[in-house]
Amino acid sequence: MSNQPGWGAPQQPYAPTPQPPRKTGAGKVVGLSCLGVLVACLLIAVVAVAAFSDGDGGSNRPDTSVAATPGETAEEPGEASKSEEKAGSSNKEEAKPEGDAKATSTQAQRFKTFVEKNGTPTEKEAVRHVTKVQGADEQNDIMDAAEVFTDYSGGMMGTHANDGKLIASAFADWRDSENGLVTVYDKDGEILSNGNF
Repeated sequence: MSNQPGWGAPQQPYAPTPQPPRKTGAGKVVGLSCLGVLVACLLIAVVAVAAFSDGDGGSNRPDTSVAATPGETAEEPGEASKSEEKAGSSNKEEAKPEGDAKATSTQAQRFKTFVEKNGTPTEKEAVRHVTKVQGADEQNDIMDAAEVFTDYSGGMMGTHANDGKLIASAFADWRDSENGLVTVYDKDGEILSNGNF
């Protein structure tokens, strides 16, 4: 059969098998890379914990221990804190009329008031459409995220995207943070714009 026309030349024995490639240590590279990522995550976690703790053992409350004066018995710890709470609540009631404007106004109202006093005419027009502001009062300068909701529609590609940018700019004038991000949403919950503050 090997001499039939069209079958080609008879086959020769196979060439020797090639040597296997050298091991490049890919396992070591992957293992060390994963270890490096793990160490970096732990380092970030330690820094974050250190930044959030204030060094007093984690308690932000004042010491409630009471020393008895001569001839007086010490109160139970629960009784002392109850009497302090009563005194503190009367102080809060007295202090409330002074800070009443901030306590009763919403973040959106305070934002609109600021822009009416300090904003440009185009910012004032855009801020009239703000319905709600969240996260403006909770700032820690690590990652501050505020949200501004409007009655606009259309999202980032809509006709009011420029107004969203004006609102984000006005918010940056109102609040200041090292790492703040403000996101402006339309009435459907789609992002109109965002910006740093």
